[in-house]
Formats: sequence, C-alpha cells, structure tokens
Amino acid sequence: MAELYAQALDELGVCLAKIKRPDMNAALDELASANRIALYGVGREGLQMKGFAMRLFHLGLNASVVGDMTTPPVGKGDLLVVSAGPGNFSTVAGLMGVARQSGARTLLVTAVPDGGAAKLADTVLTIPAQTMANDQGASTSVLPMGSLYEGAQYILFEILILELRQRLNISPAVMRGNHTNLE
Repeated sequence: MAELYAQALDELGVCLAKIKRPDMNAALDELASANRIALYGVGREGLQMKGFAMRLFHLGLNASVVGDMTTPPVGKGDLLVVSAGPGNFSTVAGLMGVARQSGARTLLVTAVPDGGAAKLADTVLTIPAQTMANDQGASTSVLPMGSLYEGAQYILFEILILELRQRLNISPAVMRGNHTNLE
C-alpha cells in the first residue's frame, strides 16, 4: 500500500513541476482582474472546479458555478474558467462561445494545450497529466482514468488561491470569515 501512495505522490509531483510559471501568472492575472468569475467542468473535473469556486469565494471574490441557480450572467470584465482535461468537451466549447459573445474572457485548464477548447480560450493553463483520453497503455499512471489530472487540479488550485491571497493582500482571517456558518 505504501508503494502505491509513494508512486501516486511522485506522479503528482512530476506533473505539477511541469506546469509553466508564465501560464500560472497569466491565470493569476485573469483571476485577479475579473469582476465576476464563473467556473465550469464536467464529471470529476467539475468537482474540482466547484472546490476552486468555493476557495475563490472564501477570498471574497465574486465566484459562482455555472449551472447553479444563483450564477449571474457574464459580460465585459468577467471571466469564465473551464476545465477540459482531454482537450475539449461540447459543453465547454458551447459555454466559451456564449462567454465570448457576451464580452467575457475565458481561462481554460487542460492537459491538452492544442485541443479544440484551447483555440477558443483567451488564456490556457496546462496541467501535463494523464486524463481519460490517454489512460491506457504502458506509460499510464498508477491512478485510474483521469485521477492524475484531477488530483493535480486540486493541488494547483490551492496554490493559485495562496498566490491570489498574497497578491490581493487578503488575510487568512478574512478567508475564514467568508466560510459558511451553516454546517
């Protein structure tokens, strides 16, 4: 069991070490300058995007998850953040088109920087990890299907939050104060 933990953690470390600093900086610029931020992803990627939206909210940013009843419309000055690990999903492409037509910017998180969704994005943040699109063969992760990408998303998003917190001069106490008390 310990070997599986070590291998999974090693794979995550290798993946995260390959994320390009200029891509992270561009993503941070987009997030820090947005009036409103809407986030979307499918499946387990969508769960990571929801967690990221929650952390952005904890920072005091106007963040919501596409599909929730309280998600406002996006327009000029706003940002749509989407995840398409394998490079494209029809729903992601559709939402990106709506955002662009409305004047909002788009930030794509993906493992495939030359995929279909990347062609529609203003900014691309690449996580070089296995997804369900390439989870078979001799060089696959010890983690099943797209779990390497999804695990890397979680860690990357938490690091982005730490960097945004510093950039926006938001204290941990303010973040804690934005946490719900309805649990």
